[in-house]
Amino acid sequence: MTRTPAPARLALALLLALPYVFPVAARQDAGGGETGEYQDRVIAPEDLAPLPEEEETQFDASGLPRSWRLENVLSHVERGDEDFTEFGLNFGGHRETERWGSLSLNGTVFRRDGVRGEPAEWIGSATLWQRGLRFDGGWRADNGLGVLNTPLVPLQRDQYRFFLPSVPFLGATSQWLDEDSGLHLQGALGRAGVFSGSRIVAFDQADGNVASVGAQWRWSEGWTGAATALATDGLIVPDPITGSLFQDGRTEAVLLSTGWEGGNHRAQLHLHSSSGYLGDATGLWVDAQSRRGRHTWNYGLFRLEEGLAWGALPINNDAQGGYVRLRHDGARWTWSAGLDRIDSVSGSGFEGSYGTFFARYQLRHNVGVGGNVNIRDSATATDYSTRWFIDRRGRWGLTRVQLDQARTGGGDREDWLLTLDQDVPVRSGSRLSVSASLGTQDTADVGRTDTFTLSALGGIELGDRTSLDGNVRWTRGDGPEAFRGVDMNLSLNWRMATHWWLQASVYRSTGEQRSPFLIDPLAPPDQFFPIPRERSLFLSIRYERQAGSQAMVLGGPPGSATGSIRGSVFLDENGDGVRSASELPAVNVTVVLDGRYVVRTDSQGGFEFPRVAVGTHELVVIPDNLPLPWFLDGADERRGVEVKVREAAVVDIGARRER
Repeated sequence: MTRTPAPARLALALLLALPYVFPVAARQDAGGGETGEYQDRVIAPEDLAPLPEEEETQFDASGLPRSWRLENVLSHVERGDEDFTEFGLNFGGHRETERWGSLSLNGTVFRRDGVRGEPAEWIGSATLWQRGLRFDGGWRADNGLGVLNTPLVPLQRDQYRFFLPSVPFLGATSQWLDEDSGLHLQGALGRAGVFSGSRIVAFDQADGNVASVGAQWRWSEGWTGAATALATDGLIVPDPITGSLFQDGRTEAVLLSTGWEGGNHRAQLHLHSSSGYLGDATGLWVDAQSRRGRHTWNYGLFRLEEGLAWGALPINNDAQGGYVRLRHDGARWTWSAGLDRIDSVSGSGFEGSYGTFFARYQLRHNVGVGGNVNIRDSATATDYSTRWFIDRRGRWGLTRVQLDQARTGGGDREDWLLTLDQDVPVRSGSRLSVSASLGTQDTADVGRTDTFTLSALGGIELGDRTSLDGNVRWTRGDGPEAFRGVDMNLSLNWRMATHWWLQASVYRSTGEQRSPFLIDPLAPPDQFFPIPRERSLFLSIRYERQAGSQAMVLGGPPGSATGSIRGSVFLDENGDGVRSASELPAVNVTVVLDGRYVVRTDSQGGFEFPRVAVGTHELVVIPDNLPLPWFLDGADERRGVEVKVREAAVVDIGARRER
């Protein structure tokens, strides 16, 4: 019997699934004929169905709100040539106190088979936070103990052109804020290390210390100053199996900053000095912004000496020059243009110019067109990349057609990629986004590789207690650098009983490569090798309880009306702010609700805050584990969310990169 080809089987499965996921318009029109005059329908109480069993019949209402959870987890991973199993516990809790603020705990402890022939070991991580500890005089403190990331004061964290990564460590941190004067004080001390584990996050402690101290203050009205010192024993280097390793290499760095803001104008000056395994180096950069009507100007100058370092990860160095950006936001036109001039301080790095232009025009209320052009010119070659797109929102959801092209290496390599993204409207409780792409990579000394990809991202509720979420990507390539196979990340969630949850996941990856359409000369080098092939299975059983004066409500008083917030953090490859099926998740990134409640994104980049008070709340994404050169701009890093009663507010937050 002839076997049906894989693409045909996939298409047939999608066709069979359509009646179950698409809203059926015929149902809405079924009552379109004439109807009689409306009459009240009185239902006798004895004819009513019995109410569902109350889940919180034994709820403990004494004391302040508190909650805890305990999860038994098991995972099996095949990554590259390695094969290992992880088994252990994931635990956490939250407690409100009258005098000591709010306390939260998250941790893991599990046993992992030895990697590279090493003996099996018990590893894990734990983080305890105390937030909102109040003192006389307007002071508020946040204290952390366990596995943390080095902090930065707001003036130095929220920068326009350059990004300073945080350093993971095992230790303690304390952050103080005087709300009246605007004085920030913070410090951190501990042992260096790296995050590890597959589906269960752990921390591998290294033989080195990490110390950080910083402050931010107001010079006068509109003027702010800041200073931070960071010392790190070691550096994080890529590893094809575990993702990263910690090696010897001490770095000591100091960052001094000052900022001015008045009306629609602001400016920042940063002076950076470092000493360590790369030698002594200094850096100086100035960023300014000016808003005039619908136009926003950003411009700056920079000089970063060779060997400039901050913490354990690479940053921009051996570059000097300037940049200018102009953005226009209109009713129908949105466009931006930028120009960078870059020279090498040592004479051995990149020297040239980098220009970019983006435009989008709203043809109609539901149709937009646009494009993006990037040009990099140097003494050795002129490279460019382009992007053209059209999107339309209609009865079938949001449709986007996009064409990417790149010519790099002085013409030795040419790439193009045609992509169709479709955000499909489905019945309430479900979501579906599909993508199809066809691309070519043609390198002079390697040859031509053609690739066709189908992707789907979504979720569906299979009843009141069960849901299925995930994404699937099928790739077929032909050529010397072809990727072939199926990537998937599927997760089944089942609420077995009151307080009890079961989650089963299957993950498969054929590997990843760096995008050929990124040509920004200031993009830092890749931290990690291309991801190797991986297959894994994950199973967890979770028990959770809540107690207190009433079931705990996040961001509001007990007993208030509630909804929920759920969403994801992802790598927004096309920059449209909508998560497409082909775009990757940002894993293990911290998300904070109202400055108090903290979660980390899962393997699909997802996060959730249940039982959130109705009203406006603030989500803050801390890019502590966001891979470079991805970053979050101000609008995405801090986002207001409106929660409605008994509804889930869905927030997808896309990380961007300079193009």
